[in-house]
Amino acid sequence: MSEAKKLQKDAIHILKQTSRTFYIPITMLKSPLKQTVGSAYLCMRAVDEIEDHEELDSQTKQRLLRSTSDLLKRKFDNRAYRELVRPYESQLPEVTLRLGDWINLCPEGIVENVKESTGIMAAGMGDWVEKGWNIRDKDDLDDYTYYVAGLVGVMLSDIWKWYDGTETDRELAIGYGRGLQAVNILRNQDEDSERGVNFVPDGWTKDDMFSYTEQNLAQADEYMKDIHTRTIMLFCRIPLALAKRTVKALKEGREKISRREVETIVENIKND
Repeated sequence: MSEAKKLQKDAIHILKQTSRTFYIPITMLKSPLKQTVGSAYLCMRAVDEIEDHEELDSQTKQRLLRSTSDLLKRKFDNRAYRELVRPYESQLPEVTLRLGDWINLCPEGIVENVKESTGIMAAGMGDWVEKGWNIRDKDDLDDYTYYVAGLVGVMLSDIWKWYDGTETDRELAIGYGRGLQAVNILRNQDEDSERGVNFVPDGWTKDDMFSYTEQNLAQADEYMKDIHTRTIMLFCRIPLALAKRTVKALKEGREKISRREVETIVENIKND
């Protein structure tokens, strides 16, 4: 097996381990979109795992995130990156340690956009680690969700344009990412509070959070109207449909949707 083929196989394997939401739609994409979106997602997941890490202290997270952001601003020096993460090799997951591999997998015509969005994400995450994720109001929530998820929407829009000229609205792309992240915040509230983190603004009720989530998911619906390429449409519809069904389940008092519901949603979209 060639080195490139082995790397692609590794990427799909790690994607399956790291993403419940995006693994299915990514594997449904055609080449070269499958490899491109897969590697781009893994780049962002690599920095996300640093921000979310339960054992690393705040100072270490800030240094790793900001240093990674700096490395992404130029030709990526994988040796320097490996030196940066070496002291934490036993703690950090494979997806993070292999950031250089995911960058190498990304096609030449789009890799700089992926590096740029991932670098902005890493720097923004570093700032929110420094603030202790202290989200006081809607502006704070918008800022946080932009860095951790809105940038995924921006990056995907860059990829669609590179692939076949599909033009989408940047603000709506950010809303798409924010909506998915807001669903995660709603779903993980109890788990987050156990580790001393609260992403809900001061004074907000659960209804306020539902309203914020649904407003952003409505922007995601608008975002979709500019997409006419079937493979891209399928990709975007699946996470959005899963997010909407999860909101419905949470309102019914359930923690999450069932595997059967997921399978039904995916099948219905594929056969639509």
